[in-house]
Amino acid sequence: MDLTKVVLPTFILERRSLLEMYADFFAHPDIFVNIADHSDPKDRMVQMVRWYLSSFHAGRKSSVAKKPYNPILGETFKCYFDVPGLDDSLEKSSDGPVTFATKGQLSFIAEQVSHHPPISAFYAEHYNKRITLCAHIWTKSKFLGLSIGVHMIGQGCVSLLDYDEEYILTFPNGYGRSILTVPWVELGGSTTISCAKTGYNANVEFLTKPFYGGKKHRITADVFQPNDKKAFLSISGEWNGVMNAKWADGRTEVFVDTTSIPIIKKQVLPVTEQEEFESRRLWCKVTAGLRFKNIERATDAKFALEQKQREEAKQRKADGTEWQTRVFHEVGGNWIYDRPLEKRLQLEKQQRESS
Repeated sequence: MDLTKVVLPTFILERRSLLEMYADFFAHPDIFVNIADHSDPKDRMVQMVRWYLSSFHAGRKSSVAKKPYNPILGETFKCYFDVPGLDDSLEKSSDGPVTFATKGQLSFIAEQVSHHPPISAFYAEHYNKRITLCAHIWTKSKFLGLSIGVHMIGQGCVSLLDYDEEYILTFPNGYGRSILTVPWVELGGSTTISCAKTGYNANVEFLTKPFYGGKKHRITADVFQPNDKKAFLSISGEWNGVMNAKWADGRTEVFVDTTSIPIIKKQVLPVTEQEEFESRRLWCKVTAGLRFKNIERATDAKFALEQKQREEAKQRKADGTEWQTRVFHEVGGNWIYDRPLEKRLQLEKQQRESS
C-alpha cells in the first residue's frame, strides 16, 4: 500500500517537520566545509565520504521511531550552523539563502516543492569556503508487513567552486520496524558518491538487520580511484556509532566516531519572527499540543493545516492555475535553488568589472 495519502495518527509524530530533519545532514558543518580545504582530489573524496557517513545519525537520535510532520506544499525551513574552528565573520550574507547568517556560517534552506508526489528540495552553502549542496528527495512510503518502508528517491550535488567539481550522491531508504510494539528506525540500500571530473567514486551499503541475529545499523563503504576496480579505502561499522577504515596499504584507523563528535545546534529565528509558511511557525500549534501531551489539540491543528492544503489545491484546479514554488525550480527532473552561490559570485564579479 502506498502511504502517500494515508493520514497517520498524531501521537506517533515527532515535534518537527521533515524539512527541519534534512538540516541535520549538516550537524557536523566543520566536516562538511573541510572538504574544500584539501588540495588533493583524493583527499577531497575521502573527506566527502567522511562527511556523508557522519551525516545520518543526528537526524535519528531517538531510539524510538517517530515520524516528522509531512511538509505542506510551499512550506520552507531556514537555519544556519556555526562552524567550529573557523573565525567568526561578522559580514552578513545579505543576498544568500539565510539573510540573518554571516558568510562564515553554514546556511541551509529547504522547501516542499511538490505534494503529489511529495518532494522536498534543500540547499546549503558556506560562502567563505565556496562549497554548496543542492538536493531533492521524493519520499515514497509503503507498508511492508510489520514495517514501513520509505524510499528516498532523488540525489544531491555537492559543488566545490574553487575546483569546479561536482559530487553526485544518493540517499538510503528508511525503515520503521516493529510498528505495533516499540518502533525503531534503520537505514538500508546501496548508495553512491561520484565525481565525474576527477573520476573518484564510492559505493556505500546500508545493511538492514537480519531477521535472526545480526547487528543493527551496519554500514560498509568502498572508495575507488579513477578507473580502479580495487578500493584504496574500505570502511565498516555502524552509521550511528563507530566506523573504522582500512587502507589498501594495510593501515587501519577510526574513520568516524559519531558518539564522540559534537552535534552543532542549528540556529533558527524565533517563531514570532518567521514568515507564516516557515516550518516552526506553520506547525507551532501541533507542536504545542504534542509538547503538552494534548493530543486532541494537536490532532485538530494538524487536520486544519491539511484541510487548508486540500482546499487550496481544489481551488487551483478549479481556476486552472499551477502552484508556483518559492525558491527552487525544476530543471530536467532535478530541483535547483534559484540563487546559488556560484550564480551570485558571477554577478559580483560582473559588477566589479563594470564599475
